[in-house]
Amino acid sequence: MKKYLALAAAAFAFVSPALAEEPKQNVVEIAAGNKDFSTLVAAVKAAGLAETLSGKGPFTVFAPTNDAFAKLPAGTVESLLKPENKEKLAGILTYHVVAAKVMAADVKSGKVKTVNGKEFEVKVADGGVTVDGAKVVKTDIVGTNGVIHVIDSVILPK
Repeated sequence: MKKYLALAAAAFAFVSPALAEEPKQNVVEIAAGNKDFSTLVAAVKAAGLAETLSGKGPFTVFAPTNDAFAKLPAGTVESLLKPENKEKLAGILTYHVVAAKVMAADVKSGKVKTVNGKEFEVKVADGGVTVDGAKVVKTDIVGTNGVIHVIDSVILPK
């Protein structure tokens, strides 16, 4: 009997990590729980996009970190967070979102249409990926409604 219990425990231990990987949060909740995305989360809220991005999806979010926002000219973030710039901010943020779940293994070079209707350029080269020149630094943070890929710069619609 002990032998069977040991086998059952070993089997459960083998299976349980896979069960633990099942996402429980949507992309907004994931970002809100990570201090490196506090500027992004503040911007998403200021633009009125939190509810939309918490929806069914699927979404692929190319998420700039706080350091990425800090690269913008002084005063840019503060200006964009003002209520009178809500539409402009929403346009910038939706430029970071694709209406599909695209895992890193599926990324290919080319133009990609964003949620704001404009396209950005994805380049896969030398073992790395860039999105409109922003380097993808972390991939495949999976949520219940999509995936987040972390980028090192804020990309701006053209």
